[in-house]
Amino acid sequence: MKLVSAAKVRRAQEAVINGRPFTEALVELLYTINESLQCDDVDCPLTVIRPVKKVALVVITGDRGLCGSFNSAVIKKAESRISNLKGLGLDYTVISVGKKGNSYFSRKDDVSVERFVEGVGFPTAKEAQMIADDVFSLFVTEEVDKVELVYTKFVSLVKSDPVIRTLLPLSVRGEVFDVNGNCVDAVEDELFMLTTKEGKLAVERDKVRVEGGPISPLMQFEQDPVQILDAMMPLYLNSQILRALQESLASELAARMNAMSNATDNAVELKKNLSIVYNRERQAKITGEILEIVAGAEALT
Repeated sequence: MKLVSAAKVRRAQEAVINGRPFTEALVELLYTINESLQCDDVDCPLTVIRPVKKVALVVITGDRGLCGSFNSAVIKKAESRISNLKGLGLDYTVISVGKKGNSYFSRKDDVSVERFVEGVGFPTAKEAQMIADDVFSLFVTEEVDKVELVYTKFVSLVKSDPVIRTLLPLSVRGEVFDVNGNCVDAVEDELFMLTTKEGKLAVERDKVRVEGGPISPLMQFEQDPVQILDAMMPLYLNSQILRALQESLASELAARMNAMSNATDNAVELKKNLSIVYNRERQAKITGEILEIVAGAEALT
């Protein structure tokens, strides 16, 4: 299992690293265009910010076990976010991706699940497009007002972090509010820093967003800006979901490789300890038999 995961994780890691520049550049361009068009009367359905009443959570888990706490960590992150939404008085729905998540949420009668999506091994654009179509339909029809991705971000072969990422709407200010004016963004969507003010600990919130450079004055839009945004937003959805699937798979394979490595080390250590116990018992038995022979010989003389 360790060798199989080690062979697969390299391919998954390369897919994550190679895909990040494109997705980051695309998000940066979209933020820049969207921000520059705020003064114009541009209506793009995926950038409309409305008071949040219902949130859709796309929870991405693995298809198999034997990978340590990988699946349980992302499920706990989703459960924590659901509890947070309930505390804010907001409704929610879950789109579960992966067999482990499907198995877990199918047993939870108190969790509203929109759809179960089975994994297909290495993620492809076709699988990401299927999820993106569901997300697009839910948001455009105003069944949900906010869409969040809950997945495991690949950091390295020995570290991965379950995170929450806002997918829709594409907010220029980076904050989305409910009908009462309360910010409903997850804590993980923003950076929290502990500082001291007047000798007391305080929390400062800095908005995390992609900083796009100004559009060149030489750049001209040959098409209507609405058509450009309408053409790029589906690509944005597909690329972000595909990236989350790739990072989740790379994290799962790395976790499985580490789990199998630990299992191998534990098996070697167990074999060593059992060998020592066996040799001790064997030597004690041999010593006892020798003592019986010696005692018998002495009794005959």
